[in-house]
Amino acid sequence: MTGSPPAPPPAPAPPAPAPTRDLLLPPKRRPGRGESPSASAWRDLRTRPLVLACTGVLLLMALMAAFPKPFIAVLTHDSGRCELSDSRVGPSLDHPFGFDLQGCDYLGQVVRGSRPSLVIGIVVTAGALLLSVVLGLLAGFYGGWVDGLVSRVTDVFFGLPFVLGATVVLVAFPDHGLGAMTLVLVALGWTTMTRVMRAQVIGLKDADYVQAARSTGARPLRLMTRHLLPNAVTPVVVVAMLNVGNVISGEATLDFLGVGLQYPALSWGLQLNAAQAYFLDFPHLLAFPALFLSATVLSFILLGDAVRDAYDPKLK
Repeated sequence: MTGSPPAPPPAPAPPAPAPTRDLLLPPKRRPGRGESPSASAWRDLRTRPLVLACTGVLLLMALMAAFPKPFIAVLTHDSGRCELSDSRVGPSLDHPFGFDLQGCDYLGQVVRGSRPSLVIGIVVTAGALLLSVVLGLLAGFYGGWVDGLVSRVTDVFFGLPFVLGATVVLVAFPDHGLGAMTLVLVALGWTTMTRVMRAQVIGLKDADYVQAARSTGARPLRLMTRHLLPNAVTPVVVVAMLNVGNVISGEATLDFLGVGLQYPALSWGLQLNAAQAYFLDFPHLLAFPALFLSATVLSFILLGDAVRDAYDPKLK
């Protein structure tokens, strides 16, 4: 009786595919994974009526700040001249906001006062965002003494109240202007965003796609700017959007207290300061700049909340 034939040798396993460039990309950037989180968030934001309303308000305020003359020409009969005989006259059809203490058309003054508040709010937030991104990247990526130094400096500035710290500095330099006020607010407004950026980088620096890029010899600068920054910056941008409203309200508070911008500059805070003594007899002097200020700050805060909800999957 003959034995059974020997079994054929097993077929060799196919060679493992060579690593492709997709392995070096974050998961959300790989093709074939469906809609990216950014596209999903953008689609969600476009369907929210509150987002559209806040965007419309902010766009209107931005256009008023950039091009005040067309708005003044359309909305009121502002001749550009101030007559003391019209001082504190109430609203009318030709002058919907009435006149201020100097007899100037109040609607025109409120429109002109939007520029310093919006400029300071946006420039301060942009400067603080840039500073926080750089410091947060360095602290989170390198750790060690770099992280310790950045964290201790952040703690020191974080302990300074925003408005109180700015008041102390601005009182010490009474001849300050718009630029000096912007620098002071940037110096006091970067701490929260730096902490958020640092935490995001620490959570992402050991991710698979970062380790894969590191194994191919990517330099630290490329790792930070190409792989970590695009995936860590979104929460910081959301905080920055919320911060714009806080900066605008802080700037108005400083103007109201008399330590911010000074006459003959125009701002909503200065108009509120001038109107406080006449509120009971001439409420329009306080109501209209307060309305514009509140609408702008509230729009930034609500828009920031909506963006945060859209990008955070836990809140959906």
